[in-house]
Amino acid sequence: MQIQVLKSKIHRVKVTGADLNYIGSITIDETLLEASNIIEGEKVSIVNINNGERFETYAIKGQRNSGEITLNGPAARKVQKDDIIIIISYASLEFEEAKAFKPWIIFPNENDNSLT
Repeated sequence: MQIQVLKSKIHRVKVTGADLNYIGSITIDETLLEASNIIEGEKVSIVNINNGERFETYAIKGQRNSGEITLNGPAARKVQKDDIIIIISYASLEFEEAKAFKPWIIFPNENDNSLT
């Protein structure tokens, strides 16, 4: 039996932009992607701390060390610049494997989205 478990989490980052006219997705600073083990194109869930919105999209790579967190396309309607969000991805694992699995969880600085 397989179950869904938390794979990666970027906890409490500040939205730096919202681009309604972009095709869709969330642009995430490449440094944050690597630290959280999220890859470009991976499905992610977004939880908006400010308004309670929860939705899914996919990750695209932003400029390294830019702090960029931009919601694109229709997802741009779910956030405002400076909102605080949580970005989550999940994995399907065999039940016994899931018991020992350790997710990648990072806690960026909310002021500039850096890892320092």
